[in-house]
Amino acid sequence: MDVFANLADGFVIAMTWENMLFAVLGCFLGTIFGALPGLGPSNGVAILIPLAFSLGLGPVASLILLTSVYYGAMYGGRISSILLNIPGDEPAMMTCLDGYPMAQKGMAGEALSLSGIASFVGAFIATWGLIFLAPQLVRFALLFGPAEYFALFALAFATLGGISSTNQAKSAVAAMIGLGLACIGVDTQTGVPRMTFGEVHLYDGIDFLVAIVGLFALSEVFIFLEHRHGQADASGKQMTIGRLTPPWSMIKSCTPSMLRTSVIGFVAGVLPGAGASLGSFLSYSMEKQIVDREGKTFGKGDPRGVAAPEAGNNAAAGGALVPMLSLGVPGSGTTAVLLAVLLSLNITPGPLLFTNNPDVVWGLIAALFIANFVLLAMNIPMVGIFTRVLLVPPRYLMPAVAMISFVGIYGLTGSSFDLLMMIGFGVMGWVFRKLDIPLVPIILGTLLGNQMENNLRRAVTISNGDWWTLVGSPLAIGLWIVAFVGFVLPIIIGRTVKSRMRRDAESATVD
Repeated sequence: MDVFANLADGFVIAMTWENMLFAVLGCFLGTIFGALPGLGPSNGVAILIPLAFSLGLGPVASLILLTSVYYGAMYGGRISSILLNIPGDEPAMMTCLDGYPMAQKGMAGEALSLSGIASFVGAFIATWGLIFLAPQLVRFALLFGPAEYFALFALAFATLGGISSTNQAKSAVAAMIGLGLACIGVDTQTGVPRMTFGEVHLYDGIDFLVAIVGLFALSEVFIFLEHRHGQADASGKQMTIGRLTPPWSMIKSCTPSMLRTSVIGFVAGVLPGAGASLGSFLSYSMEKQIVDREGKTFGKGDPRGVAAPEAGNNAAAGGALVPMLSLGVPGSGTTAVLLAVLLSLNITPGPLLFTNNPDVVWGLIAALFIANFVLLAMNIPMVGIFTRVLLVPPRYLMPAVAMISFVGIYGLTGSSFDLLMMIGFGVMGWVFRKLDIPLVPIILGTLLGNQMENNLRRAVTISNGDWWTLVGSPLAIGLWIVAFVGFVLPIIIGRTVKSRMRRDAESATVD
C-alpha cells in the first residue's frame, strides 16, 4: 500500500542521528515543561520555537523537535497532577481525581508508570489514526473553494473556545482581537497601509512568532512572578515515589480502558477546537459509566481512573494533528502554535501538503512513532528525575524562560522593536489571563486572519459581488451549521460540564 511505502520513506528521513537526537531532546524537555504546573504543551512549544529557528534547523528537524516537545508535555502533565494534585495543564485535570489518591496510598510510582503506559497506548493508536485518516481528509479537502475555506476558518474560530473556555463571549472577543492584529500592515491588494500609525516596522504586519512567544512564554513569566507557586516546593518534598513499575495484573485490568478511551480521545482531537481537554473529560466520564456506575472506586485511587484520561488526552493530542496537516486548521491550542511554525518555514498545511512536502509529513509521522517509544522508555526509569523538576524554584526557572525568549526572538529578527512588541504581548497575555480571556483565539486570528480575508475577497469577486456565495454550496452550509452548533453548544452544556468536573474533584478530595 502507498501508505506503508510513504511511512517507510518517513522512517528513512526520521532515523538520521540528528533527527533522532532532536526527538530524544524534545521528549526530555517536553516532559519537563509538562511537569511544571502552568506551563503545558502550548507554552513548552512556544518557548522552544526561537531556539529551533536560532539553531538554523531545517523544516523536518524543527518539526520533529517541537512535536516531540508536544508529545512529551502531554506525558509530563501527569507528574504534578499525581504528586501534588496540581494539573500541569487543563487536560491533566482529570488525572488528579484518581492519581493523587493513589499517591497518598503510597502508590505514586505505580500511578506515574501506569499513566506513562496509558499515554503511550493513546498516542500510538492516534498516530495510526493520523496515518489513515489524514490522507482521506485531503481528498475531501480538494472539494473546497474560497467560500468553503472561509466557512472552515469561521468554524475553527467558533469551536476553538469550546468547553475549555468559561465564556464563549470572551472567546469571541479574543478572536476579534486576533483578526484585528492580522489586519495590521500593508493591504496586499490595494497597497494601502492599515493600522500602522505611521510606524514603518508595522508595514510587514506583526510577526506571529513574536506574538506567540510574548502571549504564552512571557505571560507565564509574569504569572510566576506574581504567584511564585511556593506551595509546590513544600508538597513535592513530602511525597514518596514508592515502587516504580505497576504489577502485571494492574496493567491487564486497565488495558480495556486504555483501548476504549484512546478511540474516544482520538475522535475528540480530530474535531476542530475540541482538543485534549474534552478528550480527557469524555474518556474519564464514559469509563466511569462503564466500569464504576455506582461510584464506589473512581475518585478513590482506581488505576483505571488514571489510565482512562491519560490515554484519552494523548490520543486527542495526536488526533488534533489531523485537521492541522490535512486542512490547515488547528485542532487545539498547541497545534495552532505548530501551524505558525509551518507557515514560518514557508510550508502551507492543507490538501497539497501531502503532495508538495511528503518528506516533511511522513518524516514527522515517523518521528511521532519514535517519540512514543522514546517517551515510554524514558518515563518509567526516569520518573525520579522528572519529579525533581517540581523542586526547581521559580526564581531560577523563569529567568531562563525569559532569556530564551529574548535571545531567540532577537536572533530571528534582529530588531529591538520586535523585542518591545514581545514585551507588549507578554503584558497583554498576563492581563488577559487575569481576566480569563483565552489566548488561543488571538493566536488563531493572527495566523489565519489574512487567509480568511483573502478567501472572502476571492469568493465575492468570483461571484461578482454576490455575498450569498458564502452559503452557495451544501458543503459550505454544512460547515456554517457545524460552526453555529460548535459555538452555541458549549454555552448550553459548558456550565454543566464544568460543575460536574468540579463536583467530581470535590467529592474525590473529601473522600
